[in-house]
Amino acid sequence: MSHQHRPSAAAAPSDALLSKVRKILAKAEDPATTPEEAETYTAKAAELIAAYGIDRALLAESAPETDVVGDRVVVLDAPYALDKADLLSGVATALRCRAVRQTRYDAGVKELSMHLFGYDSDLARAEVLYTSLLLQASSQVRRSFAPPGENVAAYRRSWLAGFTRAVVGRLRESEERAAQTARASGAAPSGRSVSLVLADRSVAVSSAMEDAYPHLRKAQARSLSGSGARSGYLAGQRADLGGARVDRGVRGRLGAR
Repeated sequence: MSHQHRPSAAAAPSDALLSKVRKILAKAEDPATTPEEAETYTAKAAELIAAYGIDRALLAESAPETDVVGDRVVVLDAPYALDKADLLSGVATALRCRAVRQTRYDAGVKELSMHLFGYDSDLARAEVLYTSLLLQASSQVRRSFAPPGENVAAYRRSWLAGFTRAVVGRLRESEERAAQTARASGAAPSGRSVSLVLADRSVAVSSAMEDAYPHLRKAQARSLSGSGARSGYLAGQRADLGGARVDRGVRGRLGAR
């Protein structure tokens, strides 16, 4: 995966909370960590990264220049580019971003990309999470084998669909819990309700996307024939939800078709 960032007025900082998330997930990814310990670290990381999103949204109420709407284009490498697009779109949407899938041909070669819109803090969260989840999926799908006689590519595509469904569902739950906690703590610094702050941010992001793409069409639902969805879903339920090390690179590979 490669990306082109179209910078907005204020870049999302890599603050202390995200640094803490990276440290927690480094422990979760340690080979010496037991599955039970890894699940504990994972749950904490997901909780913190959701809280980070709420904190940045509320901070921007009193200091709008700290978090503004921006966009970035993410080019998705083959193989399994469409499956990567589904994962990226799901993660980005769960974190209050919007995504538009693009297809173009360069010298007869098909290239798939996602154009993401969102506040800088949410785009940063989405990139960190997607990078980690893609690496996890790449590693785990290679260790999950298709039944005898089944097409390997079909099995892996269905596995990845199950993985995506699980992690996106978990992310949505973490985001909602963080929002509920913020609502229980009171209004935003401006005095407006937390729900109204988040709703207005969603409207701003949608407006930016619609300005760029006034005639969008909804993509057709995919039909997958492989039998790997359940295995992928279970793997997604165990996945780390905070993506620690962006410096490992963002060109995730899922192996040969």
